[in-house]
Amino acid sequence: MPAPASGPSPAPVNPRSRVLVASLMGTTIEFYDFYIYATAAVLVFPKLFFPSSDPTTALLSSFAVFGAAMVARPIGAVFFGHLGDRLGRKKTLVISLLTMGIATFLIGVLPTYAQAGWVATALLVLMRIAQGFALGGEWSGAALVATENAPRGKRALYGTFPQLGAPLGFIIGNGLFLVIGALLPSTAGADPTQPSDAFVDWGWRIPFLFSAVMVAIGLWVRSRLVESAVFAKTRETGKVRKLPLATVVQGHWKQLVLGTFIMLATYVLFYLMTTFSLSYGRAAEDAAVPGLGYSYTTFVLMMIFGVLFFAAFTLVSGPLADKYGRRTTLIWITAAIVVFGLVWVPLIGLGTLGVVLWLVLGFTLMGMTFGPMGALLPELFPTSVRYTGSGIAYNVSSILGAAVAPFIAVALWEAGDGSPWLVGLYLSAMAVLTLIALLLGKETKDVSLDDGEAATPDAEADTGADGSRAAVASSAP
Repeated sequence: MPAPASGPSPAPVNPRSRVLVASLMGTTIEFYDFYIYATAAVLVFPKLFFPSSDPTTALLSSFAVFGAAMVARPIGAVFFGHLGDRLGRKKTLVISLLTMGIATFLIGVLPTYAQAGWVATALLVLMRIAQGFALGGEWSGAALVATENAPRGKRALYGTFPQLGAPLGFIIGNGLFLVIGALLPSTAGADPTQPSDAFVDWGWRIPFLFSAVMVAIGLWVRSRLVESAVFAKTRETGKVRKLPLATVVQGHWKQLVLGTFIMLATYVLFYLMTTFSLSYGRAAEDAAVPGLGYSYTTFVLMMIFGVLFFAAFTLVSGPLADKYGRRTTLIWITAAIVVFGLVWVPLIGLGTLGVVLWLVLGFTLMGMTFGPMGALLPELFPTSVRYTGSGIAYNVSSILGAAVAPFIAVALWEAGDGSPWLVGLYLSAMAVLTLIALLLGKETKDVSLDDGEAATPDAEADTGADGSRAAVASSAP
């Protein structure tokens, strides 16, 4: 991990307002693009791209494509991490945002299975992989823009702004789906838990096409950034690595493993609270696999209410992590996630009030665990491989957590005869793994991002990736 600072960090070369807006807006757009697929994967894609006589099989097929993007994310992390650590953060962030925007727009104009057969399904898979590839490079770059430009003692707070893009993207995307559904004519005698015929025919395409407008705005904002002083210093002193991937794997593999498992509970919790819960909340009580039986509109409004707590507590988590430390804060929050998974079913059993409480508590915990990651993961790695290292840890965790979470949740939902108690147990088990990783790790609150080599924040020096020694200062910044 980077060594504690012995002096003040270099002054940011970007205005703070520009840093916050650029990091927030970019991730908001990226997560908007990513999550409108997640919503469509539940609402319409099983019918349009994965025809099957068994609705559960079609849903699982749709989730499998959802998970394919998670597999592509580590590949994107390696590719964009290489660019970011070699060429700089700004150029790389522009390329990743443009890639995501093009892929999302093209999903909005794809033919369906009825029009093009399995070619349509293959094209959807290709675009979904492109989305995951782009998001693999987005998060770490946005987190670095925020944290490398943060003032002293506020790095975790600044790191929450790219994290805030996740709840904002969810709210914008699902809010747009709601507006479109409300404006389109309803189908006479239709099941209220299902979207209208007009929505299935063409209405679902609008959020994907609208992404082009958001991407254009995001590109304009990011084009005004300049490189952080931290990265500029690394480049000027000749410490830019020719092969960042090789350096980070050889010299910082422990941080990669710890970072991956530290993110695990966060990913599992979020995708259970969004993708799985949307399926469970809308499934009829008398269905083959019974659910809560809410209409689409009602349940999404309940989810958006819960996501407001996600956004609020993402910001709350930053000052807490700056004051008490990232590790300490996350240990307590992860322990709470373990308990939350165990009380999942009793909460839902209380009726609508219990369901709302379930969503509020789940998304509150999500904000508290997600917020500090914007600072913690970059702090595990030195400047020369920070883009690559933080991106790989973040996105490999997406395979272990997010890629399989919806799929496993549906299987456990069926195994529980419609009760999600096994799903809650699964969440608790994943949170235990994260808790172990946190206990094995070390605090990163007092490390400096202005360094050339990695070192642990102990009283002794640590050997860097190239064999050099980095002295550790005795006082925190």
